[in-house]
Amino acid sequence: MPTNGHLGEARSVPTLSRLPRPLYARAESLRAGSWTPRHRHAWVQFSYAISGVLGVHTDEGSFYAPPQWGVWIPGGLEHEVTTSTRAEMRSLYVGIEHSRWAPSRCRVLEVTALAREMIKAFCELPVEYPQGDTAESRLVAVLLDQLAGLPEVQFSLPLPQHPRLLSVCNQLIEQPDNALTLGEWAAHMGTSEKTLMRWFQKETGLSFRAWRQRMRLLSSLNVLEEGGNVTRAALSSGYESTSAFIAAFKGLFGATPGELFKP
Repeated sequence: MPTNGHLGEARSVPTLSRLPRPLYARAESLRAGSWTPRHRHAWVQFSYAISGVLGVHTDEGSFYAPPQWGVWIPGGLEHEVTTSTRAEMRSLYVGIEHSRWAPSRCRVLEVTALAREMIKAFCELPVEYPQGDTAESRLVAVLLDQLAGLPEVQFSLPLPQHPRLLSVCNQLIEQPDNALTLGEWAAHMGTSEKTLMRWFQKETGLSFRAWRQRMRLLSSLNVLEEGGNVTRAALSSGYESTSAFIAAFKGLFGATPGELFKP
């Protein structure tokens, strides 16, 4: 979930003035609680989680990559990257001129088996790999084609711009098991339930119920990645029924907790 206070050490951001090649790789082993200061750069960043759960936070919302997914961050977008658990991350930096096919928004993408192996192979190349009609350049060209075709998934949590509504969302994020209803939140804010419902839909594109469900399921990822059992993950994220949690989890992630976090 978005972090207001950081317990771990800040990670340094590469001080690159330009990319040495159309595609640049960075491999990192992240400690629990790792985070970067807010920053932006002139190239696209694709942060791929081999293990652990990555969180990318922007003004528009938060985007999460469980193992074998990645977050596509457009060039020029201010962001920070966090992880609550230990994680293995591979970042690909892509020159803007080589990614004009991509939407200008943050997205979570599923990393296919072929793309995974190609990323692994690319990360073993030297930074200034040979260009021209070489095997290395052909690998880069095919990898870029693979990145363009990766399927998008809805592992994001949009945040509102309305200050009072953002305050409600931040409180829910800090306490996922908070059981206050929309009507009770409306009463706290001195407005009507219908008005608050309209704000939620307009500002996040989701109903209050859908937004809270997605927030709760995303909050459960770190508990599961840390080795917590399904019951603990369900209770900590506001579910009283483990079976209801598993059904909702599979509905969002396309897999049960056991399938997504295989030992």
